[in-house]
Amino acid sequence: MEMGMSVKKSSWVIAVITALALMFSSLFSLNADAAAQTNGDKVVAYAQTLKGKPFKWGGTTTKGFDASGFTQYVYAKSVKVTLPRTSADQFKKGKDVKLKDLKIGDLVFYKTNGKSVSFVGIYVGKQQFISATSNGVKVQSMNTTYWKNQYVGAKRIVN
Repeated sequence: MEMGMSVKKSSWVIAVITALALMFSSLFSLNADAAAQTNGDKVVAYAQTLKGKPFKWGGTTTKGFDASGFTQYVYAKSVKVTLPRTSADQFKKGKDVKLKDLKIGDLVFYKTNGKSVSFVGIYVGKQQFISATSNGVKVQSMNTTYWKNQYVGAKRIVN
């Protein structure tokens, strides 16, 4: 009888130790994930804090942004990277990225004037980007007919 009792106790102790070990290991993995935040993650996290800021032609501050003013501001504040002022000049920077290889934080470029690169946004994942639109800073789907038809390409500025 006593033999059975000690087996129950020891299996209960093992269960508690296992539960604690699992709990602590998940805490440690969370810390590892936070430490492994990429520059692209930092860019997107910062960009998301600016949602709803107004549009302003030629705007480069939180009082109002245009598309390239927004990307320039976000990159400077989040990862200390200086981008050129216009979307056309930003398109000359970084490494070409195929649509299927986009990573969070990549710049996505569009020809909204019908001729050349005239608009830029920041890829946030799941075929979406954040940008300063005429309706202010917001996240949009790259899969709408409008954005699909205007797409020019993407650039990786940071890893």
